[in-house]
Amino acid sequence: MGILIAILLFSAIVIFHELGHFLLAKANGIRVDEFSLGLGPTLVGKEFKGTKFSIKLLPFGGACMMGEDDADDMSEGSFNSKSVWARISVIVAGPVFNLILAWILCVIMVAWVGYRAPIVGEVSEGYSAKEQGMRSGDVITKIDGKRIHLWNEIALSNLMNSNGEKTEITYLRDGKETSVILEPRALEGDINKRLGITSTAELTKAGVTGSLQYGVYTVKYWIDYTMDCLKMLVGGKMGIKDMSGPVGIVDAVDETYQSSKAAGLKIVVLNLMNFAILLTANLGIMNLLPIPALDGGRLVFLLVEAVRRKRVPPEKEGMVHFAGFALLLVLMVVVMYNDIMKLF
Repeated sequence: MGILIAILLFSAIVIFHELGHFLLAKANGIRVDEFSLGLGPTLVGKEFKGTKFSIKLLPFGGACMMGEDDADDMSEGSFNSKSVWARISVIVAGPVFNLILAWILCVIMVAWVGYRAPIVGEVSEGYSAKEQGMRSGDVITKIDGKRIHLWNEIALSNLMNSNGEKTEITYLRDGKETSVILEPRALEGDINKRLGITSTAELTKAGVTGSLQYGVYTVKYWIDYTMDCLKMLVGGKMGIKDMSGPVGIVDAVDETYQSSKAAGLKIVVLNLMNFAILLTANLGIMNLLPIPALDGGRLVFLLVEAVRRKRVPPEKEGMVHFAGFALLLVLMVVVMYNDIMKLF
């Protein structure tokens, strides 16, 4: 059951991404040859208003085929016949739709169960927070000068501070803001260094306006989380073995389902929604990176064209995208191998 849910979840996220490309293509009068769910041979297909809608054999991924790689096709309605800004809007639409989906799911979650406000629940003895006078009920407003709105942002900041550097915490008490410098430390039994504060167990309920607002804050948190993971990957704090592909994602979703089902349907749905938010935010951000063959790589060439008012020679762009695709394919094979090895 968990594996089926994972496939459906992943497919829905990819289809929403491709839907962004499709809708903006149609809005700009661009011909869409095929809109498909999955990869490989076609199982079912039907043409409607000039577009073939199909379901493929392999239930991963999807595609919106607009002929963007056919540089010689300048016929009416072709992708390359449109203005550079029209093409940019179509390429950007996929990742943007992923972030919109993440926001919609975040709004639903906040409206349903509330959000974890940055309110201190307990201040532990022996840690810096206690020594600097922090108390239960303090509302943390800033970390190192950066304004925060969710407790998860505090946890993420602590996770990224792997070197145990001092952290400036600004908190609100009785209407007055106070800033203190905390030094993470590990006492006996601690695995990682801590500031010595924990969140309150209660979730803060939000109305309609609050749900929309904190939905944005939650999406921002997941974007920051994705970017920080990328920084750790580039900085060598994470390696390829820490990455997951489709096999790893399916296994993680199945594990989430299996561990949650005993707690009831509500917990299963909430945990899967959290996973979906992470996946769709990741897909949106990763596709905006300037990596050849991805949306971000195509966007770079389009922006260069917009600045110089002249298209980059198609054969050169094609070579770059082909090289990028080949590298991504190798990376996918390595990641998939690691995912399979983790299963045994």
